[in-house]
Order: sequence, then C-alpha cells, then structure tokens
Amino acid sequence: MLLHMITIYTSPSCSSCKKVIDYFNKEEIPYVQKDIFSSVLKESELKDILIKSENGTDDIISKRSKIIKEAKVDIDQLTISQLIHFIQDNPSVLKRPIIVDDHRIQVGYNEEDIGSFLPIAKKMALWACRMCPENKTCDHSNDDKNGD
Repeated sequence: MLLHMITIYTSPSCSSCKKVIDYFNKEEIPYVQKDIFSSVLKESELKDILIKSENGTDDIISKRSKIIKEAKVDIDQLTISQLIHFIQDNPSVLKRPIIVDDHRIQVGYNEEDIGSFLPIAKKMALWACRMCPENKTCDHSNDDKNGD
C-alpha cells in the first residue's frame, strides 16, 4: 500500500503558513512543504487541488489579487488548461496555505478546522511507523503504546 504524505503549499511571508507548519511539527504529522514561489506547481498538483475544492476557484484563488484586478482576468471564464497556466505563471493568486491529502484540502489556518483534519494524518503516520523497519528504535514507536 502506498502512503501519501500531506502537502502544504506555502509562501515565505505568510503568517498563516507558519502557524500551520508549527502545528504540524508540534503534532509530529509528516508533511511535504512546497513554496509556491520557489518551484513551479505541476499541472497534476493544481488539478488535484481543484478537484478537491468544494467551491472550485473560490476556495483557492484570491479574486481580489492585484494581478487579477490589473489584468482584468475573469477566472470563471478560463478553461481548466488556461486556469492552470495562469496559476503557474502567477502563483501569488493562490490563497495560502493550502493543505492537501489524498481526499481533501484545507485552505488557510483555522485551528478548529485543522484539528479535525489532522487525526487521519496522525493515524497514517503511526501506521507508517509500524510498517517501518526501524520501528523498534524510532522515537515514534513509543507513541503507539496507547493502542491507536
């Protein structure tokens, strides 16, 4: 069985991004952090985010963004391909942070919402620790004594 990590899309100056990263670190939830400005987001990543967003572009794109206003872009009129290329060329239009797992996304930092998001991730992490060949020597192996 392939275990997928959580991906957190961030930017360096985002205070909400820092809160999410701090929370994941404190809870020892494994994740992959991707700075949306230091690497081009893959088409597959953006499609995955769009598919999982309940309200489509409203969930992930800041329509008040300077770029959208100046270019007079109507996001709702773009094809999926055009939208993906627009985001790749202008990653600052994305709301941040965006947290993605195999089944859902969470946009922004809301302590109550993120709390309900993470238990599955924690269980996945514990499962991964049990499957790890270094389980007996890993610091996490002691976390699983409570039977989770």
